[in-house]
Amino acid sequence: MDIFLGVSVRSEFVEFVLDQLAPMGGVRARAMFGGYGIYQRDTIFAIIVDERLYFKTDSLTCDAFTTRGFGPFTYTARGKNMTMQYYEVPPEVFEESEAVLHWAQQAIGVALRAKSGKPGKAQ
Repeated sequence: MDIFLGVSVRSEFVEFVLDQLAPMGGVRARAMFGGYGIYQRDTIFAIIVDERLYFKTDSLTCDAFTTRGFGPFTYTARGKNMTMQYYEVPPEVFEESEAVLHWAQQAIGVALRAKSGKPGKAQ
């Protein structure tokens, strides 16, 4: 994130993702930890780190990512590798606006299930 005269400037990729998800309504990006959290209203369902989009997954949705060879977001904290339940979105998903929305809606479903404690154990 660049800062110019006290105003944060989001990357073109963040703006592209927000534009793709706009038809869902209430979607916004919030800067956090060197990346962005992507929210629909008050529910975080995606993150953007290093110009890569990751959707929230659980045991019901994880296979759609792993069968395409995409893995989870990982980082190192205090010398330990940490894995989050957000998986990188395959680039071909962006080729059709309906596909992006479908995948995003699934990620929102995961986030809502996690909030409510319903089945769909996090991965």
